Amino acid sequence: MSFLRNLVFGILLMNSFACSGQKDYLIKIETEKGEIVAVLFEDTPAHKSNFIELAEEGRFDSTQFHRVMKAFMVQGGDVFTKEKLAPTDWPTLLAEINAKHFHRKGMIAAARQGNGINPGRRSNGSQFYIVIGKVYKEEELKADMEKLQPAFMQYVQLASQEELRKEYSRLYAAEQFDSLTMLVMSKREEIEKSLNLNLTKNYSKEQIEAYTTVGGTPHLDQEYTVFGEVISGLEVAEEISKVKTGSRDVPIDPIYMNVKVEKMTRKKIEKEYGYHYPDGK
Repeated sequence: MSFLRNLVFGILLMNSFACSGQKDYLIKIETEKGEIVAVLFEDTPAHKSNFIELAEEGRFDSTQFHRVMKAFMVQGGDVFTKEKLAPTDWPTLLAEINAKHFHRKGMIAAARQGNGINPGRRSNGSQFYIVIGKVYKEEELKADMEKLQPAFMQYVQLASQEELRKEYSRLYAAEQFDSLTMLVMSKREEIEKSLNLNLTKNYSKEQIEAYTTVGGTPHLDQEYTVFGEVISGLEVAEEISKVKTGSRDVPIDPIYMNVKVEKMTRKKIEKEYGYHYPDGK
């Protein structure tokens, strides 16, 4: 028995040393506004290896954050335009959309063309965005507004809803559109019961917790591949999102980036950046 206990202890000890010495790629995006540091997920291997390869070859360097939107996201890394590749020659990546990686603030996702010409949701071969987003109220988050708005208009026509019709008309005439939206959302459960409809979006507890505290862009979930996460310098990305822009959300004063890759043990990354590796990353 003592031999067996020692053997088990030895295996556990070796596993512990292996985990503490396991290395990962640390991504450093350098800009005039400061440095953004990120890690990429293990369970999106094609996106991770592609990003690292582009960075190690210096191909991201001197590309721009060419599309920035306050309270939404900052997008950059247009390698192929910089290299004067014809759009028809731009490589794409198979989607690696994973339900557990959602658009919480600070997540990194791959840009792509729209569903009309890209039903497979394949990712652009270089362009990425960092999620900024906003904080949502739970009621706002859960309401499926595409379904709720027409259902509300149907409900408000019922003879029993005269007072609701008056309140809706008053808010509309006063152009109090935020209050109008809140009124519509407040009636969601009531309308569901009355009209026997499902007007509620299905979010996990983790999503609801994240979007009502940290924030993000929930309407992008399951549409784009989320493949990494900012672990330091998120305030830099947020500052970039607020710069003055011109046509098509392009910064008037260009924001260039250089991207470096550094291999570091996970234990050191966790210690230096306060980051915790969840299972499956």
